[in-house]
Amino acid sequence: YCFKENENVTVDKACFLISNITIGPESVNLQQEALQRIISTLANKNDEIQNFIDTLHHTLKGVQENSSNILSELDEEFDSLYSILDEVKESMINCIKQEQARKSQELQSQISQCNNALENSEELLEFATRSLDIKEPEEFSKAARQIKDRVTMASAFRLSLKPKVSDNMTHLMVDFSQERQMLQTLKFLPVPKAPEIDPVECLVADNSVTVAWRMPEEDNKIDHFILEHRKTNFDGLPRVKDERCWEIIDNIKGTEYTLSGLKFDSKYMNFRVRACNKAVAGEYSDPVTLETKALNFNLDNSSSHLNLKVEDTCVEWDPTGGKGQESKIKGKENKGRSGTPSPKRTSVGSRPPAVRGSRDRFTGESYTVLGDTAIESGQHYWEVKAQKDCKSYSVGVAYKTLGKFDQLGKTNTSWCIHVNNWLQNTFAAKHNNKVKALDVTVPEKLGVFCDFDGGQLSFYDANSKQLLYSFKTKFTQPVLPGFMVWCGGLSLSTGMQVPSAVRTLQKSENGMTGSASSLNNVVTQ
Repeated sequence: YCFKENENVTVDKACFLISNITIGPESVNLQQEALQRIISTLANKNDEIQNFIDTLHHTLKGVQENSSNILSELDEEFDSLYSILDEVKESMINCIKQEQARKSQELQSQISQCNNALENSEELLEFATRSLDIKEPEEFSKAARQIKDRVTMASAFRLSLKPKVSDNMTHLMVDFSQERQMLQTLKFLPVPKAPEIDPVECLVADNSVTVAWRMPEEDNKIDHFILEHRKTNFDGLPRVKDERCWEIIDNIKGTEYTLSGLKFDSKYMNFRVRACNKAVAGEYSDPVTLETKALNFNLDNSSSHLNLKVEDTCVEWDPTGGKGQESKIKGKENKGRSGTPSPKRTSVGSRPPAVRGSRDRFTGESYTVLGDTAIESGQHYWEVKAQKDCKSYSVGVAYKTLGKFDQLGKTNTSWCIHVNNWLQNTFAAKHNNKVKALDVTVPEKLGVFCDFDGGQLSFYDANSKQLLYSFKTKFTQPVLPGFMVWCGGLSLSTGMQVPSAVRTLQKSENGMTGSASSLNNVVTQ
């Protein structure tokens, strides 16, 4: 195997440990760990080689298919040339035949006229010769006058003895020497060289990817470029098997292109580019893999409150939800009930079997749904938009241990922003049953930034990136995105990178610590 440099280091260290550790209980554990590293490295290398073999097979198949296609196209092109030559040849043959027929007709007509004139002239000559033997003067004179009259009218003396056409046909001769030279210059189309993508110049930021490339040498015949991309969860060379199809962006005039508004729902994206002239597209560049990792999660409908209608990234208040479950379980006991209960009153039936999670379903006044993916490290960002008529909702994070009766922000295991449009309008930050009123306008869409390692949870106006509030704490357990909604609905946008504006604000500001000391700097267990 050809290990990369870091793989060589890993294997060398592991082999050294196995060879040099003295026998003993602890040494066996160390040797097992070293052997496990070797096994992991070998497994990764085998997977990489297998992918390369698949790539080679795919390329070989492509060579065979493309060669067959090119041969067919070549046959078609030559057949087209042959067809044109046949048409030209037929046309020129017709021209020659027409000229031959015209001249033959003219000459045949002249021959016929001459034959008639000759026949008449021979008959007159014979009559004149016989007239010389006439002895009678009167009769001789009469014959002489007849001969004179006939000679005067004879066609032989009015006939042109010059051919109307010549036998020359050189005006229809051909010389294809230039055309033959042109045909001898027939060759394959000039194909542009493969561009080179420069990973250093590529940029991944704000859910956009800018890909930059250059040509290995100047080519002023290039008309445009074609960029292809696809999502993948594998690093390194693009996989042949179990991959998505390439998406194509055509007619790019420059040497860079930005894809914006992407959802980063895969760890990486593959990119390749090819140059095109007016006639043909060139080879693909070597593919480049760029990291596009972001937090992706759906809502966990296995533990959500029964009065919530939950889809992957949408949640909506459903006042009949709990009763629907009750009717399935209890029969007709609750049949006929309807209406929208207040957030202080609810009736929830028995919990159906969980689909994904193992926690209890939220119940009572906790109209809550959590995300299905825990945050254990790193910085993450997502956005939430409420329906215009939503009366009450909360957005934040919570530990997995949040109780089924607990409401977001009312325990020391949850942090949230709460919006209330029912009876009175309030906008506040909540944690551990403490409330901090926010003197800002509720934005159309909320941006949520969670820095797990830095112990920070910040809320932004997703459009303007204005900071609304920050919690500063120390997360001691993995957290889940949390949402509460009553009489309305929420929709989520996940698979988002932390926006550049938010990163800049996080570096320059430390939240709203001065006005939020009652909720910030809280360490929870």
